[in-house]
Amino acid sequence: MSSQVRLRLLPSVRCLFDEPVQVKVAGLRSRQVVTVRARSTDERGVVFNSSASYRADDRGEIELNRDASLCGSYVGVEPMGLLRSLKADALHTYFYKNRALEPFMVNFSVHEEEGRMLAEATNERFLMGDGIRRVPVKEGNVQGVLFTPPGEGPFPAVLDLCTFMSEKRASLLANKGFVVLALPVFTEKPNLQKMNLDDFEEAVQFLQNQPKVNSKGVGIISRSKGADVALSLAAFVPGVEAVVWINGCSANVGIPLYYKGHQILSPLMFNFSKVIPTECGANMIKHAVENPLADENKSSIIPIERANSHFLFVASEEDLNWDSRGYLDDMVGRLKRHGKNNFESVTYPAAGHLLEPPYGPHCPSALHGMLRFPVVWGGEPRAHAVAEVHLWTKIQDFLKAHLGCNSAQTESKL
Repeated sequence: MSSQVRLRLLPSVRCLFDEPVQVKVAGLRSRQVVTVRARSTDERGVVFNSSASYRADDRGEIELNRDASLCGSYVGVEPMGLLRSLKADALHTYFYKNRALEPFMVNFSVHEEEGRMLAEATNERFLMGDGIRRVPVKEGNVQGVLFTPPGEGPFPAVLDLCTFMSEKRASLLANKGFVVLALPVFTEKPNLQKMNLDDFEEAVQFLQNQPKVNSKGVGIISRSKGADVALSLAAFVPGVEAVVWINGCSANVGIPLYYKGHQILSPLMFNFSKVIPTECGANMIKHAVENPLADENKSSIIPIERANSHFLFVASEEDLNWDSRGYLDDMVGRLKRHGKNNFESVTYPAAGHLLEPPYGPHCPSALHGMLRFPVVWGGEPRAHAVAEVHLWTKIQDFLKAHLGCNSAQTESKL
């Protein structure tokens, strides 16, 4: 490495997962062209890489916040583009970062055009801030992980309904002053014959009984299959104050839903003859989901008009998993026809299905957790990343507004 070249990550090499860093290079020759690389290994041992070439200014400096990439994983000014564009060698590979205790480690390095490394630095991106308490939960039918902020509280409570177990979103929300229970919709051995809403009601009650939780109702954040479970909780179960619905369906998808021993919703099914293969080797399943508004499927529609909860509906218009925007429009129209104004909505024209907390690698396609073949998720990568930054703030503002958040409450930092 060159002793003159310096690579700095500001304000610090240590930060929270959802915080941006400034990448700066100094000590280069005037107008020198170099490649800045990023490299990270996910929880399954898969290596992801990205790179972008930059030309130094007259002082021999590069700032990713200011300067445009000439070529590489992206082109143009994109301060966090090296994280967004991290990619594995194998197609259809999702970056697994689901455990909260270990940070997301990213190695940044600067290389001459010939490849020699000039400088490097490692960014430690933590999911849990100082004082956050993480407790695995196995109580009755509730099996998840509880995150509690430091301090006496009381804090607003949020149920994070992840389709499959992930602690990422829950731990990051706990940093913002919420008590959050991460709960998977599907466990390792899911029952695909029936789903009991009672199990999720038990999770709502578990949260309400936590000593640091305030007296307001529980909020729910959800995406995909978790989103229709969230709608059903709002429609049938007391104590749900606010629901964040992200790229879900307006109907109960795939599995009959039971409550108090009775089936309350039929399943909306897939027509696999409508699955479309794509050139990349993954399949588009957007048109394979049956139409919930067809007469034969109306018993699967979730009656959200009976709910007293506040809703934030979020839809990506380039969602290739299913027609999230169409489902959003149906729900908004239905609530309006019932004289309801307990909702707000946001749409992202070029984003795809997998909207997550910001600054993680974009995933255009991956193995579908239930269908067991690769599917395309959609989204223009840069626009998708911008949407994730905007949505993350929107979610926090919505939950704070409707869950009785204490204005004096402080966020957890490193």
